[in-house]
Amino acid sequence: MTISTRQLKTDCRHFRGDIPCKPSKLYNVHCVDELGNDCKHYDRTGKRILIIKLGALGDVIRTTPILHKIKASEPDAEIWWLTLVPDVLPKTLDQILTFTPQSVATLMATEFDIVYNLDKDKEACALCAGIRAKVKKGFTLRNGKCAPIDAAAEHKFLTGVFDDLSKTNVKSYQEEIFEICGYAFAGEQYIMPPIKEFPWKLPKGKSVVGLNTGCGGRWTSRLWAEKNWAALAKRLRSAGCVPLLLGGEQEHAKNLRLKKASGATYPGHFPLPQFLSEVDQCDLVVTAVTMGMHFAIGLGKKIVLFNNIFNKHEFELYGKGEILEPDFDCNCYYAPVCPNDCMQYLSVDTVFDSCKSLLNLPTKRSAKR
Repeated sequence: MTISTRQLKTDCRHFRGDIPCKPSKLYNVHCVDELGNDCKHYDRTGKRILIIKLGALGDVIRTTPILHKIKASEPDAEIWWLTLVPDVLPKTLDQILTFTPQSVATLMATEFDIVYNLDKDKEACALCAGIRAKVKKGFTLRNGKCAPIDAAAEHKFLTGVFDDLSKTNVKSYQEEIFEICGYAFAGEQYIMPPIKEFPWKLPKGKSVVGLNTGCGGRWTSRLWAEKNWAALAKRLRSAGCVPLLLGGEQEHAKNLRLKKASGATYPGHFPLPQFLSEVDQCDLVVTAVTMGMHFAIGLGKKIVLFNNIFNKHEFELYGKGEILEPDFDCNCYYAPVCPNDCMQYLSVDTVFDSCKSLLNLPTKRSAKR
């Protein structure tokens, strides 16, 4: 069969241009058959939409709820996403591009109907400024500096440049980015990567409480003292729970010490897919603002969230958790190091009581005198 380039269905969702599409490889079909009929796998796309959200990993995951709205309002759209962490994005996207020179070259040679740039980093803003698109939303680069594209992005922009405005904000991150994109947030959930099965050997019939003991190296002001984690693990064990220590390589030595001191379970630290599966074993996760927090939220886990340096309204827990802050009026807002070590004013009793409440654990009665 002969076919001309004029018969190609370049607007088909499956069409690649550089290699055969999947239906062609699987079923040996062309865009049209000998009778001139369209391929039965032809899936015509509508608008071409680009989302720019580079990182960090947790921020990318908590941006995925916007896909629900985009797909609902533009069901035929061809959706692209540019990121630094492609492994956590849903495979239902039409194009997932890693932020590389090759991807930038591709984007600069492609015209989009809509670009949503939800990053304020200069490289993301510069790229948004240079890409051809009929509509742009979010942030761009003007005279070498980040700037809001329109009024919808001004709130998020201004809270990022003035701490006093940031502190008075009562919108969640999801509410803010939905507004930037022209939508209203209505509780849309994270879209998580598939969970792989691993042979976890955890006791059956007991509540598993993940203790995510680290917070990364950027803002160590969020760290809770090691002695507090040990005390909490002991309290949880006494209540019939299984405390499961979570963390990465940076927390490994600490978690080994905590295992020895408290009897908590610690199977080790793992690559991303296995860590995601480990968090999925938990009924509740106690954590600071970390990647593990976003995994717990995305997996629908109950959560006790420690916060001392951010605006608590930023975090959407979907009604499944509680945000705990130190009983201390500190001035360490967005500070990498807290001069007062204010996390010492978040007590083990407060955290344990929150865990009991969320897990509906029975309260022990005081002995009669």
